Amino acid sequence: MTRRILLIAFHFPPIKVSSGLERTLALTRHLGAHGWEPLVLSASPKAYPGVSDERMGQIPAGTVVRRPFARDASRSLAIAGRYPRFVTLPDRWASWLLGAVPAGLSMIREFKPELIWSTYPIASAHLVGCALHRLSGVPWVADFRDPMVEYDAREQRWAPSWTALRRWRLWTEGLAARHAAALTVCTRGSMKILAERYPQADQRHWTLVPNGYDETAFQSAATLPVPPREDDALVLLHSGTIYPTADRDPSHFLRALRRVVDQRGPQARPLRVVLRASSVEQLYAPLLQELGLQAHVRFAPAIAYQQALAEMTQVDGLLVFQGYTSNPAIPAKLYEYLRAERPILALADDAGDTAALVRQLDAGIVTPLDDEARIAQSLHELLARIESGRWQPVAAALREPFERAHTVGQFAQLFDRLSASVPRPS
Repeated sequence: MTRRILLIAFHFPPIKVSSGLERTLALTRHLGAHGWEPLVLSASPKAYPGVSDERMGQIPAGTVVRRPFARDASRSLAIAGRYPRFVTLPDRWASWLLGAVPAGLSMIREFKPELIWSTYPIASAHLVGCALHRLSGVPWVADFRDPMVEYDAREQRWAPSWTALRRWRLWTEGLAARHAAALTVCTRGSMKILAERYPQADQRHWTLVPNGYDETAFQSAATLPVPPREDDALVLLHSGTIYPTADRDPSHFLRALRRVVDQRGPQARPLRVVLRASSVEQLYAPLLQELGLQAHVRFAPAIAYQQALAEMTQVDGLLVFQGYTSNPAIPAKLYEYLRAERPILALADDAGDTAALVRQLDAGIVTPLDDEARIAQSLHELLARIESGRWQPVAAALREPFERAHTVGQFAQLFDRLSASVPRPS
């Protein structure tokens, strides 16, 4: 017998931002194979910062999707581009609750789902999930993915630094710890933070379900025409947004790159770095000019999802930028990098989950984000491995646990346990 589950997700096609939609989209595509019918409660596309029909075709035919009212307060309440800060609490899309809770209750009455699942990074999604659980009695699963609040013991400061936002997020976490039948996260670091923060909570159903990659998307990407290379250059790629914070700052890498280019000399193969869809061109263009790297670093525009995957498989190496304050998180793109079968230079803290995964799978080289000398040494080593062929892609058997169909199976096992063990009101 097919059971139903209500998925609450702000990020869902046709939104055109981040990797936030991948987890929910994978559930809609693969839960049916495990006897679960997904119902999706998302938001009006008018609330999205950008839209694209590119991923709409991946929503299975017949999937029930409701998109109630929602607006972005930073746009709809702005006057001359300015708006009061408090309207962004708990996030810019809090207006979504006004439409999502009634719409969700209507879906629960109509379709009678056995479970509710909500997913971060929009805190409002969990508030909707909690409200629907409390009003209907349907068990709720809160998917936190990465931590909502973190403490930097090295600098003795909180993130987010804004006290009001941090309190909202901690309050939302507390609701989930008290009322959710299960919590799910993407990394061990995230699980550790939540377990230590809420030791009194029932953690029997807290589950680690990693992010992953979509094998069918890579197979489709393999059919795309390959653009010819301009020359014999070695090409390293960073695919996706580079957030303009110290935690993602590529300036030490760029300075190390200048060293490496000079040390390799004019007779070596040219070296180029592509920063695809980085959104930081204006910020770092002056540094490129100062270092004379214009011929070696190219800021490239965003491209379609499958084209981006194809590009990952065609370059010589892949880059990750992640400082120590993100140690409990693993960038979603890293799993796609693993499937792309290219060596990875992970500029990440030695103690973080990203470094641990790269080392565990022998997927590349780990070096600190902020150590120019070590970055230069590691970049030399990566290039030597590439040019000599002294590297092997991650074996399929090691990366397959991160394929989206497999991770959906982990969710399905959790849903099965909850369906069998959590009592329902009469």
